[in-house]
Amino acid sequence: MNEFNYMTFKSVSYAMKVETALKKYDFRYKIIPVPRSISSSCGLCIRFYKEDMEKLITIINNNNLQYENIYTDC
Repeated sequence: MNEFNYMTFKSVSYAMKVETALKKYDFRYKIIPVPRSISSSCGLCIRFYKEDMEKLITIINNNNLQYENIYTDC
């Protein structure tokens, strides 16, 4: 079973804004290319531990950031 979820964005700039916020919170994540199982288009996503999803959503909402989707079964 996969221990990670993936958050995608409409553009690379959105991903970079989220990364900047996550660094302030010492959040466990990694910026990676979007896996082919999610999309064939190029772009970046954030890979994070499944147990950290609520914390990530809170950070996103508190900083008025945007994301496209969260993939849980990749």
